Amino acid sequence: MARFFVETLPEAGATFRLDGENAKHAKVLRLRPDEEITLCDGAARECVCRFLGGEDFLAGEAAGSPGEPAISAAVYLAFPKADKLEHVIQKATELGATEIVAFPTRFCVSRPDEKSLKNKLERWQKIAQSAAEQSRRGRIPAVRALPSYAAALKEAAQAELPILFYENEKSRTLRAAIEAGPFRTVSLMTGAEGGFAEDEIAQAEAAGLQICTLGARILRCETAPLAALSALMYAAGEL
Repeated sequence: MARFFVETLPEAGATFRLDGENAKHAKVLRLRPDEEITLCDGAARECVCRFLGGEDFLAGEAAGSPGEPAISAAVYLAFPKADKLEHVIQKATELGATEIVAFPTRFCVSRPDEKSLKNKLERWQKIAQSAAEQSRRGRIPAVRALPSYAAALKEAAQAELPILFYENEKSRTLRAAIEAGPFRTVSLMTGAEGGFAEDEIAQAEAAGLQICTLGARILRCETAPLAALSALMYAAGEL
């Protein structure tokens, strides 16, 4: 069933028409009378609507979106090279991330300037929306960029369970961090191709983040956040 994000859901029983890009998308689908679509307000509420013909739809009763996880998981990823972040955005959205936040670190090769970053953010947000529609999400994860590592640490530390993954950590595992206690909000922070510098790890510890390992294998920068998010969702009963 096709899924469309709108600002406000129509009243149950109301007849309405889609507009903008949603209308163009619906036209491409070549819907037949009595076929159904799903409207979602981006705040985890949705309704099934029936196509009446022409451009008209009949709105059904609104209900909660079953595709939203019970926990809020934010993915913090240091700027990677090329289009790796696009892959992370798409897959993290499918897995249930609440937001995806990019930031610079010492070892980042990619450092987009203000002009290019604006264009990239627009593209990244569209990727998140498309992935949210495809995966039947009730929200579109926000895709943002922060100006510094310090700003990323400050934000990530606000989660009930803030974690930074470091390849030189040998003892504390993601499993141990998850099993330590109940939580509703999580931040998962990973580095770019070169990982984190030792003093950056010290900064993270001082900010209150837990330093964890993702195992004995070194994961690529685009693999690490997705592996961590998958493990978190499994532990939370979402997979």
